[in-house]
Amino acid sequence: MAEIQGRCADRFGAVAEALAVSLDGDDVGASAAVYIDGEAVVDIWGGYVDAARTVSWERDTIVNVWSTTKTMVALCALILADRGELDLDAPVAAYWPEFAAAGKQRVLVRHLLGHTAGLPVWDESITAAELYSWPTMTARLAAQAPQWEPGITGGYHSITFGYLVGEVIARVTGRSVGRFFAEEVAGPLGADFHVGLAAEHDQRVATLIAAPEGDKPEGFEVGVSDANTAAWRRAEIPAINGHGNARSVGLVQSVLACDGTVGGVRLLSEAGCARVFEEQFRGTDRILDQPIRWGMGYRLENRTCSWGGWGGSLVLVDVDRRMTVSYVMNQVLWDAGYDRSLSVLMAAYEAVSA
Repeated sequence: MAEIQGRCADRFGAVAEALAVSLDGDDVGASAAVYIDGEAVVDIWGGYVDAARTVSWERDTIVNVWSTTKTMVALCALILADRGELDLDAPVAAYWPEFAAAGKQRVLVRHLLGHTAGLPVWDESITAAELYSWPTMTARLAAQAPQWEPGITGGYHSITFGYLVGEVIARVTGRSVGRFFAEEVAGPLGADFHVGLAAEHDQRVATLIAAPEGDKPEGFEVGVSDANTAAWRRAEIPAINGHGNARSVGLVQSVLACDGTVGGVRLLSEAGCARVFEEQFRGTDRILDQPIRWGMGYRLENRTCSWGGWGGSLVLVDVDRRMTVSYVMNQVLWDAGYDRSLSVLMAAYEAVSA
């Protein structure tokens, strides 16, 4: 069985077993974490950072987590709303005047967070290189018309989410979303998560490994190979290019499980945390083509909020159990990607339910 490093409380041994089984199967390298009351009861890792399996995954290894990054951006918006600096029920144009073009005067900030704004993609296809230009991407979104009446239906904003919410954050704070996150969230918590990665961290980044089917599914604008470049790491693509490990993902998101305070650091009030559960859409997502409940930037199910990244990464917050579970990896899988993270999640639930 694969060797697992790190620490794991005795009653959560099944989580380590789940990670080991995954590493003996489809995984190459991965990490998993479980936080209860803001304390890490599981902080484990194993495998390799490269496809040749020559370099071990270490404690401080980080990796691009794709859309799990969205939870970090949503948390930044919730923090600003809790401070009274951002009104989630205000028109986006109140903060970003240019956004009112093409009939978007009534698009609200909460529509951006709830994937109901009608701007799931750009009108014209884009390349990975274009994503590196923030002014270009946001200007194009500001100029285009929504694909549907905003607020009426849900449609996953896979890449545009980060530019839309991120530009609002920038207009409110005068800081990019990556800088705001670093200074107001990751820094105070001591969390090793980055939206826009400095070159000094490159040596710690695990190489993403494409799925057996190829670099990207048909119709995707970016592929796994794009995320392995320095240009990708330096850019802020806040929906999909956050870098971290399970420890840092779980630490940040455990803020929501602990009424806004972790490690003596308060980021949100209890009421501010509760806003994540304000339902924005319930039904079949017209982009994902599956039933879903969207809250303020997170998928909702009962008293949990969650989201994951392309290929298999995941973070879930269970507020009733004050538990956060996270998993990240470097082997991207398309169809069975979430089997690995769900096995870790189910093992964590077995432990807390025992």
